[in-house]
Amino acid sequence: MTSDALIIDGYVDEPACLGVPPYISPYIRTTAGVLIEAGYRVRYTTIDQIRSTPHELQALRSIPLVVVIAGQTVPGKYLAGTPATLTELRQIGSLFERSRLLLGGPINYGISPGGGRKGVKEPMPGYTALLTGDPATALHRFLSGEEPHGVEDYEESGRWSVLGAGIVRDHPHFPYIMLELETAKGCARADTGGCSFCTEPFHGSPRYRSVHLIEEEVSALYANGARHFRIGRQPDLLAYGSSGGEFPRPDPDKIRDLFTAIRQAAPALATLHIDNMNPGMIARHEDAAREALAAIVELHTSGDIAAFGMETADPEVIAANNLKVTPDQMMDAIRIVNEVGGIRDKNGVPHLLPGLNFVCGLFGETKETYQLNQSFLEDLIRSELLVRRVNIRQLMPFEGTRAYDENTLDHHHSQFRSFKEWTRKHFDPVMLARVFPIGTILRGAVIEISGRTSFARQMGTYPILIGLPLELKRRSLVDTAVVGYGSRSLTALPHPVPVNRLPASALKALPDIGKKTAATILAKRPFNDQKEWEKVTGGTRIDHLITFS
Repeated sequence: MTSDALIIDGYVDEPACLGVPPYISPYIRTTAGVLIEAGYRVRYTTIDQIRSTPHELQALRSIPLVVVIAGQTVPGKYLAGTPATLTELRQIGSLFERSRLLLGGPINYGISPGGGRKGVKEPMPGYTALLTGDPATALHRFLSGEEPHGVEDYEESGRWSVLGAGIVRDHPHFPYIMLELETAKGCARADTGGCSFCTEPFHGSPRYRSVHLIEEEVSALYANGARHFRIGRQPDLLAYGSSGGEFPRPDPDKIRDLFTAIRQAAPALATLHIDNMNPGMIARHEDAAREALAAIVELHTSGDIAAFGMETADPEVIAANNLKVTPDQMMDAIRIVNEVGGIRDKNGVPHLLPGLNFVCGLFGETKETYQLNQSFLEDLIRSELLVRRVNIRQLMPFEGTRAYDENTLDHHHSQFRSFKEWTRKHFDPVMLARVFPIGTILRGAVIEISGRTSFARQMGTYPILIGLPLELKRRSLVDTAVVGYGSRSLTALPHPVPVNRLPASALKALPDIGKKTAATILAKRPFNDQKEWEKVTGGTRIDHLITFS
């Protein structure tokens, strides 16, 4: 008789893996594959579903095997889901005490309440075993009667990723989910410790998944309805398949082969994006990097972001923490990505832009560090180069990293706040207007929050938040036209813009339209053509996007 097994997705967020909705991590799919191979009938739920319907969890207490995947080793803010807390994980431990209850994922490195606080390894009463190392491999060993620990073998896990692909259909956001694809684990700088704060060196030197395994997995996911993919479970996409030192030369042919295989496996995919990219690789190997970037721009989907771990613009902090890139090298990398990826698609969206990550609280920081950070961003504005977004996070160090003991946490709170406030007030608005000019069309945005102002995001990597001054149905899709800017967000209206049907609140959002003109529009509607519209409004910057139907 087939037994049930339950996977509880507590979500993961690591330097090189995201599994918070709308993302689903590779760990979930390979874990499901192990259970299916072992003969279990697999059920799946998320920590958010447990929060919203806790009474339903009681009915699951009789399931004989429960696997919880969780852990957050980088601080983040989330819209569509929140990672499991220590309290929640312990509550699950007490609830399933009669089951074989297993816990895996980066939670084994520790847990932190957020940026600026250390991650601490906490006791987890009620769990039968901790799945250390790769969760799926450890689970396989456990079910075989061995110690629940394992280093992933990609040939083995490739089989599980295909077997477990169907689990994606049980995700509450399906079909609007991003499939995080794994291409590599490990850090090319692991032998020197890597960046002082990063947990990726815990995986050792890089191990790359072969193209054929990735293609087989994508084919299985595609057959189960997946259309949105991100090559995200990797510490540096440009290093894929390369070898030779801390900053290996990119291999453009292997990058092209990877993207071509994914396209072949998912011919009608809607999204193909990336995540991490080492700016030091670009600065040190410009010609090869340009060729690899060109392959990405040719074969991905637009609106993509290359996440650059800048961390700081202070040379002393860079040296003290074994970081990857100097400020000058970072500016070079930003320029190169702009030159290759800054071309806009037919909707006006840049194909590929950098995103910058700052980490505050690193060893060696002084008050001047924050002024250097600000000066770098000021130089970036003057350069007229584009970056898609700037993340400013406080250090969240874990045991085993140098930063766990060597840091400046609790030293520069006022400087951190001032730098972050300056960036949000003076840098972000300039960059939003440059990246998303008025009239830019963002297609296929998913309404995630419904209300008098509804909020939507496109499927993609670090998607921009879009506010629409309309009440729209949650989980519906809408094409939007940018009409203004908020704090780290855009104001938009449905495209084409139905000026004869918009409520007063939405008319006020039109560019070049004040309250008085909006009132006149309401009184004079309906308009039959552009001539009548211009007679009242004098014309707007988005007249080419409006409809009178």
